[in-house]
Amino acid sequence: MVTASQLRAGMAIKHQGQDYKVVSADYHPGQGKMGGVTHVRLRNLDTGTYWEHSFRSELKLEVQPVDKQELEFLYADGDQCFFMNPQSGEQTDIATDLVGPQAALLEPGMNLGVEFVEGRPVSVLFPVVLEVKVAQTAPPTHQQADSAYKPAKLSTGVEIMVPQFVKNGDTIRLDVETMKYMDRAKTRNV
Repeated sequence: MVTASQLRAGMAIKHQGQDYKVVSADYHPGQGKMGGVTHVRLRNLDTGTYWEHSFRSELKLEVQPVDKQELEFLYADGDQCFFMNPQSGEQTDIATDLVGPQAALLEPGMNLGVEFVEGRPVSVLFPVVLEVKVAQTAPPTHQQADSAYKPAKLSTGVEIMVPQFVKNGDTIRLDVETMKYMDRAKTRNV
């Protein structure tokens, strides 16, 4: 049990018989006789819906243990993504909706953290930045302004906008949360 003022993003709680993952928590201390309040954004682990709520800071909530495992992505089939624990060989299927729009970035052999609550997967943890190869884009042009962007298809099949100087075969760094181009990946001299 924790008090609402101790809630932090990433925690899992049980409230009114429902399991939730804390997406964000913001504690506001009270003044004088007014008690503090914690504003939280929660994701229901059963329905996937979000709920914004304010708890009195002294309210006690039941914490669910979150188990994190490093799993290898195998393949996607329909609305399921299949992962494997490299140590045990045990496979886990996770709904593509639960993975989110970043499911389009998954490539076989990719290792990602997966969080479990009570033995069921609740979220897939992507890195903040991912290096991906540009599979197809228009040839680079140098006469246009630097702020001009063009469409590009990545090796994963995702289409994004990239600057004019990016060409086929370039490796770029992608902000996973926004799915936007950040910069070109540094080449390694071997």
